[in-house]
Amino acid sequence: MIRDFLRAIGQIGDPPFRRVVLFGIGLALLLLMAVYTGFLFLLNTLVPDTVTIPWVGEVGGLDTLLSWGSAVLMLGLSVFLMIPVASAFTGLFLDSVVDAVEEKHYPHLPPATPLPLMDQLIDSANFFAVLILVNMIALVVFIFAGPVGPILFWALNGFLLGREYFTLVAMRRLGRAGAKSLRARHAGQIWLAGTLMAAPLSIPILNLVVPVLGVATFTHIFHRLNGRGA
Repeated sequence: MIRDFLRAIGQIGDPPFRRVVLFGIGLALLLLMAVYTGFLFLLNTLVPDTVTIPWVGEVGGLDTLLSWGSAVLMLGLSVFLMIPVASAFTGLFLDSVVDAVEEKHYPHLPPATPLPLMDQLIDSANFFAVLILVNMIALVVFIFAGPVGPILFWALNGFLLGREYFTLVAMRRLGRAGAKSLRARHAGQIWLAGTLMAAPLSIPILNLVVPVLGVATFTHIFHRLNGRGA
């Protein structure tokens, strides 16, 4: 598994990888900025410019103070937001990354069958909704779980991410039923790989590159488990 990850890192400078990384970073930043802009708009709409405090009088600048506080809050929430954001982008650049990996490391294989666009969109939308729900629950659990909170968070998201990434990669060559069967036979290894991917997704900036490395790594994992490793 470590070898799979190192091979993915070794290819990060290839042109297809660079294009996808830049595209993914741009989309992720745009989405996070849109969420933050909407949050600021609600804040400025609902919070008055001044409030009257008994025995103190009018106090101004509350909206500005909350705006600065919201920036810190959004930075923290980005740790939780980036996991569903990363999963949503996976379907957009899956084929480009997997094709680049297979062209370099598995040139002997016949062309894969691309996933139908509508199936990709439906699967990505369903998985995005599940991740949003799970991470909302995880955020509450994280607050009360103490030092084991991060471990639970990574393990839960690792299970979901590993399941999704491996399935999407495997479906291109085995179909949905074949991908599900292979995943079931190697569930523990796939869960561990997903957890190792979920941990760096919690680190701002680094989490913008991890989805691409994740797709590449799971491509190697799939071929190794399917008996076609180079």
